Amino acid sequence: MNCLVDTHVFLWVLLSPQKISKRVKELLLDPDVTKLISAVTFWEISIKFSLGKIDLKGVLPEKLPALAKDTGFEFLNLDCETAANFHNLPKLDQKDPFDRMLAWQAIRNECILLTADKDFAQYKEHGLEVAW
Repeated sequence: MNCLVDTHVFLWVLLSPQKISKRVKELLLDPDVTKLISAVTFWEISIKFSLGKIDLKGVLPEKLPALAKDTGFEFLNLDCETAANFHNLPKLDQKDPFDRMLAWQAIRNECILLTADKDFAQYKEHGLEVAW
């Protein structure tokens, strides 16, 4: 089973693990689950950090890939085919381009998206599986 973490879940893993649901903790600790983090997540964090929208508690965004790897995550890059086919994901109510791309990557790579964001539920009928 492959799981892709939403940006906030990754930040909670590092900075606020008490916010993570029991179900997601079980998945993240399961040795049979491949835990993925998208390059899109690092891009989103870097942009929001530069705008002063997130506090990384003294950690610089460029240190996050190494922390992710140390925490057991594998990287999911944004490939050209996924980017080029992004137009196939319906717009619906979700306007955040980072969230939409994470949903699309999860669908295309047959991953369960680990997220507390209820807005992702609208993509279930388009193939997105979510766990929280």
